[in-house]
Amino acid sequence: MDNRPIGFLDSGVGGLTVVKELMRQLPDEEIIFVGDSRRAPYGPRPADQIRLFTWELVNFLLAKDVKMIVFACNTATAVAWEEVKAKLDIPVLGVILPGTSAAIKATTDGKIGILGTEMTIRSDIYQKKIHLLSPNLVVHSLACPKFVPLVESNEINSSVAKKVVYETLTPLVTQVDTLVLGCTHYPLLKPIIQNVMGKSVKLIDSGAECVRDISVLLNYFEINHERTTLAKAHQFYTTASAQSFDAIAENWLHIPVNSRTIRL
Repeated sequence: MDNRPIGFLDSGVGGLTVVKELMRQLPDEEIIFVGDSRRAPYGPRPADQIRLFTWELVNFLLAKDVKMIVFACNTATAVAWEEVKAKLDIPVLGVILPGTSAAIKATTDGKIGILGTEMTIRSDIYQKKIHLLSPNLVVHSLACPKFVPLVESNEINSSVAKKVVYETLTPLVTQVDTLVLGCTHYPLLKPIIQNVMGKSVKLIDSGAECVRDISVLLNYFEINHERTTLAKAHQFYTTASAQSFDAIAENWLHIPVNSRTIRL
């Protein structure tokens, strides 16, 4: 048993989609989440800057004595996960490999779409991982630079969001049977994405798939939190407005959040 919290990092609020899934699957675990909304989105930034920002978030979580760090951010995973994992002595998980594996299992026609930030798509990491395991699959990748700002500004239910998603995804409609939401912000737009792509297209939430790997590692290293009926002392931090963060987080998680603004 290990009652220390699990640390989550993200470029903004999108990583809360992973947190929500963890709270559902592993309700005994405590969470410390830090989102860098002040510097979001990470996607258009150069790799060296993303790496620097990611290390700042990692060091913040390490100072909180977390037992595991989850990169709840595809862009940070693509750029810095391997480096951070190699240097830390606690488990470090990313969201890309779980999403890749789930897409390969889900596809029936062998045509997979990848949605991601500019950096994630430019890194080609999803296509590389998919073709490493299944070379014959067809992969269509599409950068969606307007999606993260929609989520960060809490416009996920607006007419603007519907228009942006429709215009962005039009090139992929009828081209794929499985679509990976390769950014943890994107599940917050899932109903609109599903509507545009059609009911027959399977949507893969890379963050939700990651939680299954978290569970496996907690069991493997025997670091599960002990079972208790006490309320969990989850902690949420943002580099931007706590009020804006709470509005999105409480709507998504259905719990009081009371985040704190930090400066890195």
